[in-house]
Amino acid sequence: MTSATGAYGYGEGDDAAPTQPPQGPSGGSSGNMLTAKADATNIKVTQVSGGKAGSSPKGLAPVDPSWTPPPCWYEPVATPQQLENGVEQLKKGGELVRVTPSLSWGEDLMVNHYEKGDQQSDGEEGYENFNLGKDGMFWRGVINKNMANDIEAYDCERTLFWQNAGTIPDGERAPTPDVLAAYAYDKIHVPDTEIELKPEGKSTVNLPTWVWLDWATFKDVKVRAELPNTGVWAETTAKPVTLHLEPGTDDAQTYPASGDCEINDDGSIGTAYTKGDAGKTPPCGLTYLRASSGEPFQLTASVTWAISWEGSGGAAGDLPNGTFETTQDMNVQEIQSINR
Repeated sequence: MTSATGAYGYGEGDDAAPTQPPQGPSGGSSGNMLTAKADATNIKVTQVSGGKAGSSPKGLAPVDPSWTPPPCWYEPVATPQQLENGVEQLKKGGELVRVTPSLSWGEDLMVNHYEKGDQQSDGEEGYENFNLGKDGMFWRGVINKNMANDIEAYDCERTLFWQNAGTIPDGERAPTPDVLAAYAYDKIHVPDTEIELKPEGKSTVNLPTWVWLDWATFKDVKVRAELPNTGVWAETTAKPVTLHLEPGTDDAQTYPASGDCEINDDGSIGTAYTKGDAGKTPPCGLTYLRASSGEPFQLTASVTWAISWEGSGGAAGDLPNGTFETTQDMNVQEIQSINR
């Protein structure tokens, strides 16, 4: 299991989190955290900028298939007084106290270890009288609910332990800024990829279809994740960089040939069609070389977002690019001609 015996501080002086408070918990952390589900977290998530998020329930898909968000981490769940209250409720027939993501204790174990201060069988020192009067909190592992079936999600199995105020546990599963940045990655919801097309409705064989995206829609999206009572925070930013087109058939030509339309300086993608552009080659678009014959082609438009982050203590870094894609029907007709 991950060691968490050491400690180092966050949240002092220049390392303190910005004053603007995040709004609302991101998980089922309301109520008593001592009896909460294994995936209940106190991490608070706020969309700082980027306008209205997309309506799709799916988030960004990492380009790097080997990258995964943190499977678990440690976080504070109870003050000494809260732990004492929880044990008092347990003595009256209340719920068992969850001491690891996968383990709950009953009255005897809780009283012996946290009230009487008895040592555990594995050598973990006890806490006499719940550490009342000391400045700090009791911490426990939390599982990322999106990775509950991953064996690494149970790496945070250290029994409910004490951490002095202003410090976080040492070790791989500590809630450092990079961990919160990766957690925030999972919470990014970018605008839906609704491309503009000309001609609309139906394309014609061998005639270009222009594709573009409004600059006002595709702005950077920034999400903040903060763990209360630790001073640890991170802001993860997704910046749109390219639009990739997949026509849905090999009998098509894309512009550019790679199908990758770069973001313009003003944040737009491609160029809007104007009267007189018919027959011109669009900077972003495609030409179908055969008709769809009653079964529409599935045009896939995917936007790639570059991901970076910054956090408490001056920490910063990059995360794998993410993509968000949508598909739409493309009916392609033959050129109609009339013989007189």
